[in-house]
Amino acid sequence: MAAGVLLQPGLLLPLLVVLPAGLAAILLLPGAALLRVVPSLAVALQAVLLLALGQAIGHEQRLLVWLGGWDAPLGIGLRADGLALAFMLMTTAVMAAVLLHQWRAYSSGREGRIFWALLLFLWSGLNTVYLSHDLFNLYVALEIAGLGGVALVALSGATTALVAQMRYLLLATMGSLFYLLGVALIYAALGVLDLTLVAEGATAAPVMLAALALITLGLLLKAAIWPLHLWLPPAHSSALPPISAVLSALAVKAPLYLLLRLWFEVFPNVPGPSAWTLLGVLGAVAVLWGSFLALRQERLKLMIAYSTVAQLGYLLFVFPLAQAGGGWGGRAWSGALLHLLSHGIAKAAMFLAAGALVLRLGSDQREAMSGASRLAPVPLFALALAGLSIMALPPSGGFLAKWLLLSAALEARSWWQVAVLLVGGLLAAGYLLRFILPAFRPPAEEAQPERGGSGFQSAAAMSLACLSLLLGLAAQPLIELLSLSYPGAGEISP
Repeated sequence: MAAGVLLQPGLLLPLLVVLPAGLAAILLLPGAALLRVVPSLAVALQAVLLLALGQAIGHEQRLLVWLGGWDAPLGIGLRADGLALAFMLMTTAVMAAVLLHQWRAYSSGREGRIFWALLLFLWSGLNTVYLSHDLFNLYVALEIAGLGGVALVALSGATTALVAQMRYLLLATMGSLFYLLGVALIYAALGVLDLTLVAEGATAAPVMLAALALITLGLLLKAAIWPLHLWLPPAHSSALPPISAVLSALAVKAPLYLLLRLWFEVFPNVPGPSAWTLLGVLGAVAVLWGSFLALRQERLKLMIAYSTVAQLGYLLFVFPLAQAGGGWGGRAWSGALLHLLSHGIAKAAMFLAAGALVLRLGSDQREAMSGASRLAPVPLFALALAGLSIMALPPSGGFLAKWLLLSAALEARSWWQVAVLLVGGLLAAGYLLRFILPAFRPPAEEAQPERGGSGFQSAAAMSLACLSLLLGLAAQPLIELLSLSYPGAGEISP
């Protein structure tokens, strides 16, 4: 009976937000056992709550809860639909893999408490971003997630990590300032911050254009979209591998998730056609420039970080394609979101695999990859398997996502997007094969691995790599879920 009460729809959404933060506070209590019990409990409880939420959304398609019984414009609303559910499922999968990866590394001590508490703090912020229905509460959620990510970057203690953390903090704070200024303009013009009420009052007035421009600039900065990406490569490459996985898979996805929500659901009639096209152009440049820089890297983690810059650009293709309407709009929407989910899973797998390779080989330099096929076959295979999704090769989720984008671009006769999609795939194959092919060469005689890797770390990377393939092999239910979230399109055939 108690479990049934807790899983009532009205309690599901608050629990998804509060639970990770509450468990983070428990980690402040003494007891070494908590460092394994609490994170495991967080993953298990989140999975149960998401299963119940999936059933509730299956009946209602959308769930809206007002905290304390106060309705808009004074109340705080939490809303869940298929899109929010998909992103929370991805978050839970990545967190479960990080738990497995760090099962032995942080089982005791002060560092373990800090690591898990910050990770749960970040998790709470991410869930709040996915569920919040108010512009200011979304600002608070972005700050919670951002501060958690910034603090996690410095846990390695290296000087490069501290410098990267400060750059991340300064640029993330700047992004928050732009976002908050935009929210202030909207409140001054409309007197409300609830997303539904803002959507009803939003027009193409100059103040709304200015507000949307500021909000968009802040979110692009937080998401590290070219040319605002300067903080991402040093932060992701200098952080500990599980933190790099969380940052690349999740932390930069939350601002992009919000960008989609705001442009398509709240402000679809505010920007003109040129603004939608501009975002697509920024995405195209990000794909090409990020791939070019990834090709030049000699460190595995730096290559993966610049690959993130490139891969995030594909998401922006949805703006000119879906805004134009037509049958291709739904395919572009589903393709972009499937790409976002597939990239998150695959990139987390790559960073976890890179961490296991470094432990086995002693370095992430490209020349150190020689002999990795013999010395570290499992993490190398996980790296290559996840790379299939980044290269958009079948049967991965990345292949299906980019195929949907490509078909949408072809039907819309957007030839420049077609060209970037094809060239981007070739460039991705190039920078990944630069690191994978040397692994099959015999190791140098003087090369000696510094220390052995953990089976838990290899298993964590392999589990996510396999999941990235499963997203392609069994994607139909997920595509249908994402298609139903496409605003203004009604029922869309994937």
